[in-house]
Amino acid sequence: MSKILVVDDMQAELELVCQYLTTAGHTVITAVNGQEALDKARADLPDAIVTDWMMPVMGGLELCRHLRKQPETANIPIVACTAKNRDVDRVWAMKQGVKVYLTKPYTAEDLSIAIQDAIG
Repeated sequence: MSKILVVDDMQAELELVCQYLTTAGHTVITAVNGQEALDKARADLPDAIVTDWMMPVMGGLELCRHLRKQPETANIPIVACTAKNRDVDRVWAMKQGVKVYLTKPYTAEDLSIAIQDAIG
């Protein structure tokens, strides 16, 4: 399957997403903030990135902007997983480079569909 970078500062959320993805057969790389994710994205070149929105050090939106500026990471599909469910949040995320916007809470099936939509 695919190599997915999962970014979340909440340990329970990180573990849950990792469980969903590994059960679906994906290889998972983790990061606890946007800066760590940026470094790992450059080093590991994942097939997709699943990121939380609000995190310390560097949040999901800032991560998206940095990823899009780097030639080696510019085309990695990004799935945003967030509790923010307003239309304005969704539109803003898409403008920052998010390919799929998934609102919490979500199921393993929801995440699997989001990954399929992101990777194509």
